[in-house]
Amino acid sequence: MHETTTIGDDHHTGFWLDTDTHRSWLRADAARQIEFFRASLRPDGGFYQLDGQGAPIQGLAQELFATTRMVHSFALASKAGFDDCDVMIDHGMQFIMNRHHDPVHDGYVWSLAGEQIEDDRKLAYGHAFVMLAASSAMQVGHPAARGLLDDITRVMTDHFWEAEAGLFADEANRDWTPFSTYHGFNANMHSTESLLNVFEATGDAQYLDMAGSILNFFVHKMAARNEFRLPEHYTQDWVIDRTYAGDPMFRPAGTTPGHSFEMARLLLQHWDLSGRRDDRAPVAARQLVDRALSDAWNPVSGGLIYTVGFDGTPDVTSRYWWPVTEAIGVLATLIKLECKATDEEWYRRLWKFADSTFIDHEHGGWYPEIDPDGAYTQVQFTGKPDIYHSLQASLLPLTPGISGAFSG
Repeated sequence: MHETTTIGDDHHTGFWLDTDTHRSWLRADAARQIEFFRASLRPDGGFYQLDGQGAPIQGLAQELFATTRMVHSFALASKAGFDDCDVMIDHGMQFIMNRHHDPVHDGYVWSLAGEQIEDDRKLAYGHAFVMLAASSAMQVGHPAARGLLDDITRVMTDHFWEAEAGLFADEANRDWTPFSTYHGFNANMHSTESLLNVFEATGDAQYLDMAGSILNFFVHKMAARNEFRLPEHYTQDWVIDRTYAGDPMFRPAGTTPGHSFEMARLLLQHWDLSGRRDDRAPVAARQLVDRALSDAWNPVSGGLIYTVGFDGTPDVTSRYWWPVTEAIGVLATLIKLECKATDEEWYRRLWKFADSTFIDHEHGGWYPEIDPDGAYTQVQFTGKPDIYHSLQASLLPLTPGISGAFSG
């Protein structure tokens, strides 16, 4: 049984982030997560997915986004002062460079099964996380990080970046021939995350400019024209595809409020790194957050529903861990920036809900989904998929500013 601490003092009239009690609790939750996910290290390379108790699940393919997010997460932990993260970082870096990398056609394949490629598609979503892993590993001094960062920058620029639109395309076959005309928000959002992380690692303004182009399109154009809901799916010409209904988990129809929380935080990060010159950014971030909370919060049983229609009508009402973690992250950012009581109310409400439903205080880590009664269930996810979202929820509030984690 893991030792637990008090999440925060309800009688404290200020902000939990200013209290030693809450900050200690955040570090304790991060420590449990880090300890739990150390068991994912595979002796033959890469990482296992873990079940709810932390045992490796045999026979699952190793997907690019999971490998890379593990590297980023343990680099984040290292920057936050946790010990013994280098083995996990190096293990993942070697697997990205030696196994996910495609020596025949360039780029990085989506998934591997044993010694074989299981899914050889080239997806911008996965490549964005290669960039995130490389830039995070660079910030903690991994010797191969610069080389990987240079390679993924070239690949992303040569194969995915559409200069006229100032956005990233989404997908290609292994040999880079097209297999669809789909364009999407999600790959661009995570590319923005990675570009900002690279800028913090290198100071190279080209990354900041590319992130700004993506943010301008999706926030100041698309969200602003759609009541600050973010359309997810687009045609080849970057026109909203309101009829698109792809994979119900990864490309659901309608809009996804959890992504609004992520994009609002990235908008504020970009604004901060750019010298806080664009007065539209804090206003737009607030509008994204307010709309998403209004659309997604379940007023009866708590939590955030997964998707809504373009008019805000609830669609997929399942409740997953990651929208809660992303809402916590952006609310912590807004509190640091504006110190509003309403943000503190939401911050406490979300942490209390996470603490009572998603956080596994016995084994560590967070459960990924809950049923209508608030109990752990496994409908869309097997075990505990990865550490990325939940670790950031615990560590990003502790950072000294609103830009990169522990960079000050």
